[in-house]
Amino acid sequence: MGASALVNLLLDNWVTPDKIRTVSLLFASGGALAFPVGVFAARLVSLARGPEVAFASAMVCLAAATIGLTAGLYALQYRSYYAEWHAPVFTLTWGFQLAFTMAVALYQFVVLGIRLYFPLGFIALAAVSLWFAQQRR
Repeated sequence: MGASALVNLLLDNWVTPDKIRTVSLLFASGGALAFPVGVFAARLVSLARGPEVAFASAMVCLAAATIGLTAGLYALQYRSYYAEWHAPVFTLTWGFQLAFTMAVALYQFVVLGIRLYFPLGFIALAAVSLWFAQQRR
């Protein structure tokens, strides 16, 4: 996933090498954290079923885990940047600011970040799903 983001950002002549590195590492970290979670979920979903179900469960579970965990990491980084201007910790205002900042970060990731998975991330997802389906035979 990091390679997919890196290639997309380099082809777009994105901002600076430092920011490209940061975003690529964010996507690589999200993918690395999501892989065991997605495989575990796919195994639970595809218990004692055929390879078609294993392939479909791997596609869905790995995609959901990868997008979810990467979006979560992005939201935490986004929140840490804006925390400087938020109210004192554990106040009602801080709670609202936390909730809305995280919601905005997740929305922003969905709108701007999902495109960085295509086409290399999708190809990797299909390859891993095929591997998973072959292992389930």
